[in-house]
Amino acid sequence: MTTHAREAGTRESGHGSGWLVFAAVMMVFSGIMTLLGGISAIAEDDVFVRTGDYVYKLNLTGWGWIHLILGIVIALAGVALFKGATWARVVGVVLAGLSMIANFMWLPYTPWWSLLFIAIDAFVIWALCVAPKPRWD
Repeated sequence: MTTHAREAGTRESGHGSGWLVFAAVMMVFSGIMTLLGGISAIAEDDVFVRTGDYVYKLNLTGWGWIHLILGIVIALAGVALFKGATWARVVGVVLAGLSMIANFMWLPYTPWWSLLFIAIDAFVIWALCVAPKPRWD
């Protein structure tokens, strides 16, 4: 613990801060939910209803596979954050950005769900970028 942290009455953890824990929890949650959405799209195309006439049209089965794979990788990166892997911060930012794009493309089928996960991904990126560098003393 540094002198400044002792004076402020706070503790430093070995894996960074609460922001990393927040990002890890959100990534695991987002990854599992994205994985389940991907399974739903693969299993039954008629689970999703197109809500409007958009410029782009998607093959739901193909996007289901993309969501399935993306969900698995996001959840695994979140678990790596829990374990203190510093590479997982960079990977987490990249994956959250990819998830934002995938959820934007998913808007015609699940608008509220997609907007929720775009917001979660934005918070994950923010949390991973503002968390202090982990100290391994």
